[in-house]
Amino acid sequence: MPASSLLNQPLRLPNGSVLRNRLAKSAMSEALGTYDNHPTPRLVTLYRRWAASGIGLLVTGNVMVDRRALGEPGNVVIEDAADLPLLRQWASAATSQGVALWVQLNHPGKQSPKGLNKRNLSPSAVPFRPDLKAFFDTPHEATEAEIQDIIQRFGASAAICQQAGFSGVQIHGAHGYLVSQFLSPHHNQRTDGWGGSPEKRRRFVLAVYAEIRRRVGPDFPVGIKLNSADFQRGGMTEDESAATIRALAEAGIDLIEVSGGTYEAPAMTGVTAQKASTAAREAYFLEFAETLRRTVKVPLMVTGGFRSAAGMNAALESGALDLVGVARLLAIDPDAPAHLLRGEDSRQRVRPIRTGIALVDRSAMMEVFWYTRQLKRIADGGEPRPGEGGLWAFLASVTHGGWGNFRTRRLRA
Repeated sequence: MPASSLLNQPLRLPNGSVLRNRLAKSAMSEALGTYDNHPTPRLVTLYRRWAASGIGLLVTGNVMVDRRALGEPGNVVIEDAADLPLLRQWASAATSQGVALWVQLNHPGKQSPKGLNKRNLSPSAVPFRPDLKAFFDTPHEATEAEIQDIIQRFGASAAICQQAGFSGVQIHGAHGYLVSQFLSPHHNQRTDGWGGSPEKRRRFVLAVYAEIRRRVGPDFPVGIKLNSADFQRGGMTEDESAATIRALAEAGIDLIEVSGGTYEAPAMTGVTAQKASTAAREAYFLEFAETLRRTVKVPLMVTGGFRSAAGMNAALESGALDLVGVARLLAIDPDAPAHLLRGEDSRQRVRPIRTGIALVDRSAMMEVFWYTRQLKRIADGGEPRPGEGGLWAFLASVTHGGWGNFRTRRLRA
């Protein structure tokens, strides 16, 4: 059998929809919206380019459900149908080429740069660790009314995505954003109905899923991205994550993407040390997926660490996962899926991005800054610059981000 045979197999999801192959682009934050958070034609250009690569599934990055709660300047927000014409163009850029395009819906919670929002909320008023307090404000504890409002917003946003012609939606429940915060005993120290035990901490994500499903019906794919663990002291453990995944599978979720880490412990980027066995098998979270497979039948997608067509096919052959997720590689080689589906490796390699500033290099922020710059080049019809230096990208992004914070606040004043 050719090396590409497993990647090229179609995948049928529980609701009956079919992905044309087993290769998926995981979400990356594009920050290609306007400063008042509307989509732009650059997103159409970017996703048309990726769809032309032959990939089976594209997941957008960081579409927010509340204009008052942004993760960064340039986030697209879907609150109502005002942007429906451009949203339809964005969806069609991929679906017209036979590619499924899902919108990742997110709320940042506390994980939003200082000064961008008027105030941030979280399950509990837990500050960031001392070396990150300069970048992030301590949030206020969400009220019952705020929690219910956010749940409704996820459902409303999903319904608009369905109306616009997107193929599905993904709940962002990983990487330290709000859904992830509710699941974490470190961030969620509540003692009411939304916290205090693993069952109560997972109540929020189950409510978000239920509201989305109520709004879009049984035939529209709904997936979720979840941490295998938070990789920080007092955070969600693998056992708690597995229990959450089993609960979502029982509720009818169509696809679960496994990742891990937060801005404070960015396991998803490879910045933290990996075991030798993990490096050899490429995927960061494959062992956790193998454990899950013993108890859940829902399709699993694993993202993080994959480098080669051989490694991807070996992971699929193991039966631990159903879909291979790639992200950063597509920011430096948007045509990589065409090579991988032929059993060839991309000519580019994901590398650690370093500035020489220890505080920056230990966090996930540098990765976000650097790769976002590459996405913008593709969205402008150009090519990425895989050799761009980390320090220059960081300084340019900080300057741009500061201006973006200012413009966003002014436009919402």
